[in-house]
Amino acid sequence: MVESQSSAKIKFLLPTMDCPSCASKLVSSIQSKEGIVGADIDLVSSTIIIHYHPELTDPQRLADLLAGEGYPPRIEPNEGRKLPAKLITTTLSGFLAVTGTVLDFLGFPLYVLVPLLTAAILLGGYRIAYQGLRTLLSRRLDMNFLMTVAVLGAAIIGEWSEAAVVIFLFSLAELIEGYTMGRVRRAVEKLTELSPPMANLISDNSVVEVPVEGVALGGEILIREGERIPLDGIILEGRSHVDQSTITGESIPVLKEADDEVFAGTMNGEGALTVRVTAGYRDTTLARIVHLVEEARTRRAKVHRFIDRFAAYYTPLVVASAAMVAIIPPLLLGAGWLTWVYRALVLLVISCPCALVISTPVTIISALTAAARSGVLIKGGIHLEQIRKTAVVALDKTGTLTVGRLQVSAVIPHNSFPKEELLTIAVSLEVGSEHHLARAIRTYSQRQGISPLPADSFKAVPGRGVVGVVEGRRYILGNHLMVEEWGWCDHKIHDELERQIAGYKTAVLLANSAGVVGIIAFDDRLRDEAKESVEELRRMGIRHLVMLTGDNEVTAEEFARQAEMDQVWSGLLPQAKAEVVQELGERIGAVMMVGDGVNDAPALVVADVGVAMGAVGSDAAIENADVALMGDDLRKLPALLNLSRKTMRIVVQNVVLALSIKAVFLALAVFGLATLWMAVFADMGASIVVIFNGMRCLRRI
Repeated sequence: MVESQSSAKIKFLLPTMDCPSCASKLVSSIQSKEGIVGADIDLVSSTIIIHYHPELTDPQRLADLLAGEGYPPRIEPNEGRKLPAKLITTTLSGFLAVTGTVLDFLGFPLYVLVPLLTAAILLGGYRIAYQGLRTLLSRRLDMNFLMTVAVLGAAIIGEWSEAAVVIFLFSLAELIEGYTMGRVRRAVEKLTELSPPMANLISDNSVVEVPVEGVALGGEILIREGERIPLDGIILEGRSHVDQSTITGESIPVLKEADDEVFAGTMNGEGALTVRVTAGYRDTTLARIVHLVEEARTRRAKVHRFIDRFAAYYTPLVVASAAMVAIIPPLLLGAGWLTWVYRALVLLVISCPCALVISTPVTIISALTAAARSGVLIKGGIHLEQIRKTAVVALDKTGTLTVGRLQVSAVIPHNSFPKEELLTIAVSLEVGSEHHLARAIRTYSQRQGISPLPADSFKAVPGRGVVGVVEGRRYILGNHLMVEEWGWCDHKIHDELERQIAGYKTAVLLANSAGVVGIIAFDDRLRDEAKESVEELRRMGIRHLVMLTGDNEVTAEEFARQAEMDQVWSGLLPQAKAEVVQELGERIGAVMMVGDGVNDAPALVVADVGVAMGAVGSDAAIENADVALMGDDLRKLPALLNLSRKTMRIVVQNVVLALSIKAVFLALAVFGLATLWMAVFADMGASIVVIFNGMRCLRRI
C-alpha cells in the first residue's frame, strides 16, 4: 500500500474483532470504499489503521463504515465494557444448554426443551448470527456465518441439544481466545505504561507536578529517589544509579552523574537528579521504541503473508466441499439426507482457518515484544525471520567489538609544533563530530583546559578524516592514508606511526601545507563479553565470524586475534565495508552486519540483517539498521539468533498443528465419526493451543 502525500490516517479499536479469517475480508471491503487509500488490521491489539483522503471522507464516516460491516469501533481502547457482558451471556447460555441437554437425556418433551435450548442459542449466538448476516450481505464467508448456518441446520434437523451446546462451546472458546490474546496485547501495552504521565517541573525555585506534555524542551525537572524518569534529558545536578533495563536490557543499574544522558521509562535509584529535558514526550527514546514495535507488527514475515494467501482459497474450497458432501451422497447413492447434511454442517464448523491464520502473527508479535522488553528492537517479522538464515556475522571494531570509549594516550608534536596548539587545532576541527576519535579528543582537551577555536570551510571525508581552516590556515586531521594521499608524509612519520600501532593503538595525524605537525594516539580495549559472544555464535553453528574496520592492519589483527575472529579486513572506507559485506553474501550466504549505525550505514543497508550496537538515544542507528541493540552488550547477538530460530520453530509447529487437526477432523466428518461439538473443540481448541504455544516467545531473551 502506498500512502499519498494528501492522505491521513486514523486508528480505531475493534472490540468485536476476534476471528482471524474475518480480518482480511474486512480490509478488502473497507479498501473498496471511496476515499480510502488502504487499511491494516493488527489482530493482536484488535485495531485497524485506515489511510484515507480527508477531502473525500472523514473519521465519522469511517467509523460508520466499520459499524456497517458489523464491527462498531472505538477510537480509544476500553476493554472493561466488553468482557463482563460476554462473560454473563456465555455463562447463561452454558447453564441453559447443559440444563436442556440433561432434560433431553431424561426424556422431557420438546415443548419443554425447545424454549430452554432456544434461549441458550440466542444468548450465546446473537452476536455471532449478527456478524454472520453482515458477512452474507457483503458476499463474504467467515466463521460467524459458518457457525450460524451449522447451528440453524442442526436445529432444523432436530438436533436442538447439540445446537445449543455447540453455540455455548463456540462462545466460551472465543472468550478464552480473547483472554489469551489479551495477555499478548497487555505485554505490548506495558511498554507504553513505563513512562509516567506526570513530571516534577522546576519553576521559579519551586517544584510543580505537571503533565509530561506540558514540559518544554530545555525545561528542568526533578527526579526524586525511586521515581521513574518521565522524559529524556541530561543530568545537571545529582548522582545516582539508574535502572535502564526497560530500554537497554541491562540487568545492573548504571551510575549516572552530571552531563550523562537519562531516558524516559528508566528507574532512578538512590539519589535525586536535576535533569534538563532534551526530547518532548512524543519523541523520547521509549516513545520511538513503542512506535517501532507498532510498525514492526505490520511488516509481516514471508510465512505470514503466505498463510494469509492460503487461507483466502482454503475456506471457500472447504465450503464447496461441504455442499458436495450434503448433496452428492443423497442424490447419487440414495443416502439419508439428514445424515449427510449433518456431516456437511460439521465440515462447515471445521472449515474456518482461525488456528492457521492466528498461528503466525501471535508468535511473531510475542517475539518482537519480548525482544523490545530486553532492549532489542527488531523492525518487523520479515527481519526476525531472516536472522535465522545468518551464515556470516561481520562486526565493526571500534565501539562494537571494542568498548569504543577511546582515550587519548599520547600527543606527539612534529617539527617543533607546540603541543598545546596541536590540541587546539585538533579539537577545533572535531567540535561537531560524533565519531569515537572526535569525542576522545574533545574529552582530553577539556581536561587539559583547552578550548576550541572557530573552524571554517569544514568538510568531513568519510573513512579518512576532516579538513578545515583554523585562524586562516588549512589543516587536515585524518588517518595515515589521508595524509599520504595529500603527499604530507615522510619516513620519520612512518617510524613514529609504526611505533604507536605496534602497541595496538589507533593514531591520527594533523597536517598543514608545511606537512605533518603532530600525531595523536588512542587506546581502546576489547569488550569483556566479546570473546564469549563469538564463542557462543560459533557453538550455534556460525562458521564465518569476520571483523571489518577502517583501522590500521596491525591494530585490527591484534583485536581480531583477541576476539578469535576467523578473518579481518582493515583500512576499509564505509563503502568498502559495504562491498565486502556484499561479496561475503554472494560467496557464503546471508550476512548479519553489526556496527554503530552511523559510519557503518552503507554496510548495514547492504547486509541481509543490519544490527546497530548501542543505539540508545541514536536516531541514526535506529533508522539505518534492521535491528537495534539499545545497550552495548554483544551477548544479545547469540540471544537474537536463538530467538529467531525459536520463533520460526514455533511458527512451523503451529502451522503443522493447525493443519493436522483440520485434516483429521475433516476426514472424521466425512465418515460420520465427528460431531458438531467435537468440531468446535477441534477448531477453537486448536486456536487456543497455537496462541498459548506462540506466547512462549514472550519470555525475555
